[in-house]
Amino acid sequence: MSFDLSRAELANGANVVLNRGRARNPDVLLVRTERGPVVVKDFAPRGWWVRTLLGRWLTGREVRAYRRLAGHPSVPRLLGRVDALAFAVEYRPGRRMSRRLAGDLPAGFVDRLAVAVGEMHARGVVHLDLRHRSNVLVDASGEPVLIDFASAIRVPTRGPFARLARRALGRFDRVAVEKWRQRVEPGGIEGASSGAPRGASRPT
Repeated sequence: MSFDLSRAELANGANVVLNRGRARNPDVLLVRTERGPVVVKDFAPRGWWVRTLLGRWLTGREVRAYRRLAGHPSVPRLLGRVDALAFAVEYRPGRRMSRRLAGDLPAGFVDRLAVAVGEMHARGVVHLDLRHRSNVLVDASGEPVLIDFASAIRVPTRGPFARLARRALGRFDRVAVEKWRQRVEPGGIEGASSGAPRGASRPT
């Protein structure tokens, strides 16, 4: 599935850099298109060996994770590839998870996050990096959004070892959810609102 955004349009557009990749990471851009803003992850600015040996493989790997998660309400929709080094997903703005949100989240938010993670596992994807605050967002309606599947792995959904694999590897994500519960729910170990400013916005 390709996305109708050319390299020329990507280079000449009034893009917002959400994250400037380092030596081995892609740039993450908010790109204005005729269909509205989209998020593009792009390895093209990296060096030759990263583009040739790593970027194509990592791009394909993350795209395959998004394809497995098509229709998941807490995951941005995959729009398609720009080319072998870049792909686009829908723009899902939200506040990054943070201790500063303690006491400010809708009731049951972490429970809904746990359900979203469970559905992700049922579809055969384990995120592995949900402890990072920029990978879990709270959208305008107070619902969880899961982003950045660069570290994610796909696990079997059928067969004799499917359930075992999901349970064993999914533990990393479940522990991350419980860590967030401790940090942001009133009465949690690390929770309790401190009156600090609320979490900053992070579009994805």
